[in-house]
Amino acid sequence: MSPSGHGLARGAVGTAPGTISVLSTAGGVHGTPHDGNFIEFGRNVGAVDVGVGGDDLRISRVHGTLTYRWNRWQLDNTGGVPIRLPQARLVFEGEEPFPLGTGYTPMFIRGSHNREHLLEVYVTGVDGDLPAPRHEHVTAKPEPWPLDTDEKLALVALGQPYLYQERWPQPWTWKETAALLHALRPDAGWTDRRVADVIGRVRARLSDEKYARTCGHEPVPGLTRDQLTEPIGNMLNHNLLQELIQSTTIVPRDLQLLDGP
Repeated sequence: MSPSGHGLARGAVGTAPGTISVLSTAGGVHGTPHDGNFIEFGRNVGAVDVGVGGDDLRISRVHGTLTYRWNRWQLDNTGGVPIRLPQARLVFEGEEPFPLGTGYTPMFIRGSHNREHLLEVYVTGVDGDLPAPRHEHVTAKPEPWPLDTDEKLALVALGQPYLYQERWPQPWTWKETAALLHALRPDAGWTDRRVADVIGRVRARLSDEKYARTCGHEPVPGLTRDQLTEPIGNMLNHNLLQELIQSTTIVPRDLQLLDGP
């Protein structure tokens, strides 16, 4: 299997259910779902099934293995650099094998000078078919979470670094947010405590399964203290703001709310 114009993001044509397809810029292979079958990838192109980072000494000669065991494909990292999966999941050398689901999984290995080496993996599902094209269908837009006027104003103030798309954003403090809101609306009674209460209510709603499903969402993880480990710091509000921006509940144009009368 040689590199193609579109890679594996659109699937692997003509492969049986359970087949794994692995592709890099150096080429690719298919693997059948039989116990013990494995595919090795790494820098030593002549000794592995799929070459990755052939000129980059940060990539191990055999950096990882994809093995079929216990009725599924699993990833083992045998290199010194972690392998990054979607949702920022890192797989390190010596860890338990990471099980792969069906469909497309891009894997990234950071090499020298912050180079990113991509390994594309696609596990064919039971039906063995690619998704049908839906070129003319109506676009499924993100579903914003419902917020009242005060909640939205407070969240936009709290999340300004995210809406300005700063590189490493952190939420504003309660004190900073309350001071800004008080300056905008002196008669609205904004205090540190009120800001914390308003934001806390939003976090509680979005993490509640029943409420989330009535809004057409899944409950948002990482919004309650019992789901995180100490020290928590700003992580609760960071997770909240990430969700609100991804769902387009708050967007950069909402910064106009802070312009004042």
